[in-house]
Amino acid sequence: MKPDSHSSPDAASQLRHDLRTPVNHIIGYSEMLLEDAEECGNESSASDLKKIRSAAHELLGLINTRLSAGGLQDLPRSSNAATWKGGDPKRLEKIFYGKVLAVDDNSENLDVLVRRLARHGLDVETAESGLVALDTIRSHPFDLVLLDVMMPGVDGYTVLRELKSDPETRDIPVIMISALDELDSVTRCIEAGAEDYLPKPFDPTLLEARIGACLEKKALRDAEQGHLRKIEETQSRLDKELAEAAAYVRSTLPAPTESPLPVNWKYRPSSELAGDSFGYHWIDAEHFAVYLLDVCGHGVGACLLSVSAINVLRSGSLPGVNFRNPGEVLKALNNAFPMEKQNNLYFTLWYGVYHAPSRTLNFASGGHPPALLLEPAPGGEFQSRRLSSHGMIIGVMEDTPFSTQRCVIPQGARLYVLCDGCYEIRNASGEMADYQAFETFMTAHADSPDPLGDLENWAIAQRGESTLEDDFSIMQIQFPA
Repeated sequence: MKPDSHSSPDAASQLRHDLRTPVNHIIGYSEMLLEDAEECGNESSASDLKKIRSAAHELLGLINTRLSAGGLQDLPRSSNAATWKGGDPKRLEKIFYGKVLAVDDNSENLDVLVRRLARHGLDVETAESGLVALDTIRSHPFDLVLLDVMMPGVDGYTVLRELKSDPETRDIPVIMISALDELDSVTRCIEAGAEDYLPKPFDPTLLEARIGACLEKKALRDAEQGHLRKIEETQSRLDKELAEAAAYVRSTLPAPTESPLPVNWKYRPSSELAGDSFGYHWIDAEHFAVYLLDVCGHGVGACLLSVSAINVLRSGSLPGVNFRNPGEVLKALNNAFPMEKQNNLYFTLWYGVYHAPSRTLNFASGGHPPALLLEPAPGGEFQSRRLSSHGMIIGVMEDTPFSTQRCVIPQGARLYVLCDGCYEIRNASGEMADYQAFETFMTAHADSPDPLGDLENWAIAQRGESTLEDDFSIMQIQFPA
């Protein structure tokens, strides 16, 4: 047979496709019947089926070699094509689990494929067009799609592209199937997201291996997504609980007051749950207590210890302790919260008691930054004084003594009780501010309408971002003129 002088590579490709389809049917059915015959011990039928299968493969070889992309070639009177040697039909069929959609416009192709897949225990549905395939996939879950490339109307490549562009279907593995074997077709499909590519006729061993690999990968992906959903659900629940806990901690902070002593504060935790807490209350009509503690670290453990210790101070629930004596209070807290019983957590504390009639302030601190006292000076300026007693950290050593210091509060003075997060702020260059920088800033802003807001903005500017490295807690007590 001589080729038409007007034949083209596309025409040859289409002709090759059309001729290979029925041959593939013969090969597919003969292989399945041969497996059945071998299992039943029917040697006569098995011998005939082997001859049919061999002849079909020889014919397929002729189609592949003589109908090249360059056009039709002369067909010889006889062929020396090698006889196909398939796998052992007695091999054990591997059983898979999953739901598969087989898509092909040829019903005989689908029948061969469905029979082959059913032998592996797969649940198979079929679609004979690209549009039906898209509708079916979007309305039913599938573990794998076997998709023919060449179909009239919406072809396999278009279906593949639609599936991979949809977030709901893009994770379904797709194996492209076609009688065509051109490299550019394989490349386009893989680049578009296909898991693999199988030529017709199907080599049973290769079909089994690639379907098994895709289903295993899909199962692993589904398990991973399931674990991820559980993690996300757990994280969401934890975030909600942490937010509720943080709201509770904030609700325990005292409200700012205007009388008889104006008290204001700023509180900015570095994480959801902070280790800082503070408070103030009138012990009696003459004594006003003010205190701020800072637990090492952050998170749930630090928050629990912080809340426990601050509640003891607020309620005065240390039997036999005089809460008007700061040194005695710190010693009692130190014995009540030993770090070995608090998961090795400790805290620092500044505690002061103001006696209104005498304008005296008794105070003690355990490993805590000094409070800052700003005193009015001649000319309308302020001078600063640090109030600290240099005591040991709370919870480290039992029966540690803490000394009480005393000072007289001048009229119109302002007292700032703070944590180290108000000044130990690392900038983008890694340099950290110190207490002196804080003291200078507060002195310069003593007459500001909102000195605590100014300090918070300064800390954020120093850090270069809204999230601070440590908790930011500070109280301002303004004494009457």
